[in-house]
Amino acid sequence: MEWRDDGIVLAARPHGETAVILEMFTRAHGRHLGVVHGGRSRKKAPMLQPGNQLDAVWRARLPSHMGGWSLELRRSRAAAIMSDPLRLAALNAVCSLASFALPEREALPAFHERTEALCDAMVDGEGWLTDYVFWEMSLLEISGFRLDLSACAVSGGANDLAFVSPRSGRAVSRQGAGEWTSRLLPLPDMLIGGASSLEGVLAALDLTGHFLERRLAPSLGDRPVPAARSRFLTALRDEA
Repeated sequence: MEWRDDGIVLAARPHGETAVILEMFTRAHGRHLGVVHGGRSRKKAPMLQPGNQLDAVWRARLPSHMGGWSLELRRSRAAAIMSDPLRLAALNAVCSLASFALPEREALPAFHERTEALCDAMVDGEGWLTDYVFWEMSLLEISGFRLDLSACAVSGGANDLAFVSPRSGRAVSRQGAGEWTSRLLPLPDMLIGGASSLEGVLAALDLTGHFLERRLAPSLGDRPVPAARSRFLTALRDEA
């Protein structure tokens, strides 16, 4: 078995004395694992940093085997933002969440394109914070926990939306909320067409974080949401 693809490095874990098990989010083959022999060497280790874009050939005797990688570097994103702790934390959060949530060996070409665009925006340094928020919403959607912010879950109207149901992920208007206001989550304006701001981004990530922790994580065996996301939020709040 052999195929060629390109993808984003998600994680590299030691395997034996010199090898690593490399996890990549590939364009046509989804999240995929394989062994990189000599992956801990000075030559190969820098190439295997989370967020880097690689050309990859995967080979195995049978499709069910882990297989092995042959790799070439296309873009070294991690090195490009090493001096910026916030962007580096965000890149690690993206890779950790993708590793955490994406199904193995399932092609997700549209989400891969979105993830690659986000990683490139982080390197370029323009507009990436807003892109990151909507990337988390997209991650929830492909995981089966789409937030429906198009209309009020109570009245069906699209006016004066201000809250989100913590259970269904549907928007609720102020009038529709009634006496249940205290039990609902606030809906940041930036998620329904409002202007983006640092405060809005933090509020939006509090909202997506609720569904990552309370809905997605339990569906994956109650594994905790990766700590890389918390580190990114801490760095982001330090900027506020």
